[in-house]
Amino acid sequence: MIVVKVGTSTLTHSTGKLDLRQMEKLVRDLADLANQGKKPVLVSSGAVGAGLGRLGFTKRPRTLREKQAIAAVGQGILLQMYEKLFAEYGRVVAQVLLTRDDFSDRRRYLNVSHTFSQLLEYDVIPIINENDTTAVEELKFGDNDSLAALVAGALDADLLIILSDIDGLYSDNPKLNPQAERIGIVKEITPEIEALAGGAGSTLGTGGMSAKIQAAKICTNSGIPMVIANGSEEGVLHRIVDGHEVGTTFLPQENKLRGKKKWIAYGSAIQGKVVIDRGAAKALLSEGKSLLPIGIIQVSGNYDAGAVVSVFDPDGQELARGITNYSAAELDLIKGKKSGEIEDILGQKDYDEAIHRDNMALWENGGSERS
Repeated sequence: MIVVKVGTSTLTHSTGKLDLRQMEKLVRDLADLANQGKKPVLVSSGAVGAGLGRLGFTKRPRTLREKQAIAAVGQGILLQMYEKLFAEYGRVVAQVLLTRDDFSDRRRYLNVSHTFSQLLEYDVIPIINENDTTAVEELKFGDNDSLAALVAGALDADLLIILSDIDGLYSDNPKLNPQAERIGIVKEITPEIEALAGGAGSTLGTGGMSAKIQAAKICTNSGIPMVIANGSEEGVLHRIVDGHEVGTTFLPQENKLRGKKKWIAYGSAIQGKVVIDRGAAKALLSEGKSLLPIGIIQVSGNYDAGAVVSVFDPDGQELARGITNYSAAELDLIKGKKSGEIEDILGQKDYDEAIHRDNMALWENGGSERS
């Protein structure tokens, strides 16, 4: 299974109107991959761009409600074009619009995964986009790069390909430095690699290189390779699938996240945080222990038991994310206390642990889960 994400800058002209020739090439290549049994999944931007073109606008909207209205106009146009083009190759497509909330809730996350699996079993090509019309600001992905990575993780895809208007990750900004060199393979996403990422994307798009690096983190820590390549390059999808060096390839990590821990790390919504002492940090990272209340020194947020929280060391480094057994108010009362004291303080004790090891994803080297 191959997830392909195509950006607004690849699908539209500078005027904001759809680039039909580019769309035809993309559809032809995806249909051919489907004919090979590769089961492609398309994550497509372009709804806002298509809406801008239909309404005669040339700049992206500034407010959320403007974007939502324009996306509502453009999404139908976008899907209509895809459906028409894929039908020429005998392929059936399905529209799937998602919000961040669909991944934050564990049951909805699993339902999304099951729906995709069934569509692929029917030999249907899912076309996915963020539901811009209904998403609220605090629950938005912000860019379709992150959405594509989460979809790839939910489906346990074999590969994520991000097609954009850039050739890959460079050692410097190639627009400013003609000596900048493209980096063909990234084995590990280090702080130095992250520092190479620039800022915003094109005028019509939202995702810059920084967003793509974050997507690569999700993919590689889920055991999925990711490639960034120029979508306008002829035959780019086939060249990547055939193993040619194209763009920048991010290699998957060996200690990949699995199942529920993958959802905890990247799918869930973080609702608060706890700061732990150095002894607790060592117990988690080196000894594979659960987090006990005695190791907690600070609690932030307002959440109930069952929420996903971030776990930080005293220096402000995020060590883990996990599902807490107690509410923020309860954790604040029992922090620094032994597990044997919980019942006396709270009047009851359901768990000895604040966060059980089985419900925790620990970071290593800034992102991969330690087993």
